[in-house]
Amino acid sequence: MGIRIAVGQFHELTEERLRFAAQIGATGLQMNNPTLPGDKRWEPEDVRALVEKVEAAGLKFEAIENVPTHFYHKVMMGLDGRDEQIENYQATIRAVARAGVPVLGYHFMPNSVWSTSRTALTRGGATARQFDMSIVEANIDDLETLRSFMPTTLGRASSMPLFGKDGPFITEDQMWANYAYFMDAVLPVAEEEGLKLALHPDDPPVPMLGGVARLFYRPWGFKHAYELAGQSEAWSLDLCLGCCSEMEGGKDNVTEMIEYFAPKGRISYIHFRDVKGSVPNFTECFIGDGNFDPAEVIVLLAKNGFDGFLLDDHVPKLDGDSDWNHRGRSHAVGYMQGLVRMADFLKVN
Repeated sequence: MGIRIAVGQFHELTEERLRFAAQIGATGLQMNNPTLPGDKRWEPEDVRALVEKVEAAGLKFEAIENVPTHFYHKVMMGLDGRDEQIENYQATIRAVARAGVPVLGYHFMPNSVWSTSRTALTRGGATARQFDMSIVEANIDDLETLRSFMPTTLGRASSMPLFGKDGPFITEDQMWANYAYFMDAVLPVAEEEGLKLALHPDDPPVPMLGGVARLFYRPWGFKHAYELAGQSEAWSLDLCLGCCSEMEGGKDNVTEMIEYFAPKGRISYIHFRDVKGSVPNFTECFIGDGNFDPAEVIVLLAKNGFDGFLLDDHVPKLDGDSDWNHRGRSHAVGYMQGLVRMADFLKVN
């Protein structure tokens, strides 16, 4: 199909979102943790209702990114009850695949994305997300403050792991064992159903947060996961370029990840965003203002055979913007459309 643009990162499928996607020229749509019935798993008919609504609008339902964290938090942490959660996750894989959605994105961060500010200033006074590890370290024993850095629902959830400087801790070895256990159980089901499971990088990409080790904070982690998966056809990446740019080394990680995984056909889709700076301190920004050259990256993707879709993901909030940042997303989508057109032109000429 070639590189294309989708609109996404929302929970509720509304007529306004469908019309926005069509009006802005996107060909597809992605949903992040869609609001669906079920406290433990999703059913095919509920997912299919979303797909039919998207298709009726003339759009392709490209992917679902993330199930509710409580669907598999025991799996990520290696807790009692994880086998039941895995059975339900397997059922959700079947539901998503049989509803006609080809990709299910997931992360392996029990306490999810952290931000020390959501109103940092970027170009022209627009506001953006920021992470500063020194602020986390300064509040290491103030669990209330630490929880404020997590997404709202997770920050309120007492079941989410969060420890002070003296522990207890979930080590990297334990997390790798938990990840391997999960993959051994779910990849065969995804293979049977013809579904791609797309792994998202850790955000922020640091070795540990809140006493919980992270696995996908450097390119080595993804290569190791690929090996653990036995090069399964169901294993792929939701490659967030912003997260790769956040890693120590900045834009070099973006290049390394694309050159290693794109020729193998292991990148299902791309979060096309960037940051200024890298760990331990970075701020999200407009495309073109960050660490990597977006024109260079789109050419690199095309050169290495990537044929998935690009997604806006996080965007700065412009003056007068909506809660979903329509203005910021319009800028990002338009920028990506120009990049894709340029890459197509260079390929032909």
